[in-house]
Amino acid sequence: MTMFAKRLTIEQVEESTDLAPKFDEHGLIACVTTAAGSGEVLMLGYMNEEAFVKTIETGEAHYFSRSRQVLWHKGATSGLVQKVVEMRIDDDQDAVWLSVEIPGDASCHVGYRSCFYRAIPTGKTPDAALALEFKEHEKSFDPKAIYGDAPNPTIL
Repeated sequence: MTMFAKRLTIEQVEESTDLAPKFDEHGLIACVTTAAGSGEVLMLGYMNEEAFVKTIETGEAHYFSRSRQVLWHKGATSGLVQKVVEMRIDDDQDAVWLSVEIPGDASCHVGYRSCFYRAIPTGKTPDAALALEFKEHEKSFDPKAIYGDAPNPTIL
């Protein structure tokens, strides 16, 4: 038995207390995750129904890895488990926002605090080469110490 309500009307989805998430054609829903203390964006991930339910049940962030096609308990390997402070859903219930606390204060598998550690310069002409600008200059942890030298399975 699912904890989700059947989506019946726009009013029900947008104005009621019914939790009726809309998963996309791949069975996923986007999830923006921010740091509870600062509001800084840490990552964008996806949840399938199982990850969504496990996040609600455990109070810890679970995602669905699109590259590995598996349920992913964030921090299970690194110890950087995301404890959910608040979980919200948007107006049409097709996106989730998690506010989390993380021991060690880092979220990115590359070792930075946020997965959004580089900025793209704007106002450049299309023929100019773009160089990303690092916004975080020091890593929060050494990923090789945690994950070893194995290649990242999420990168092609």
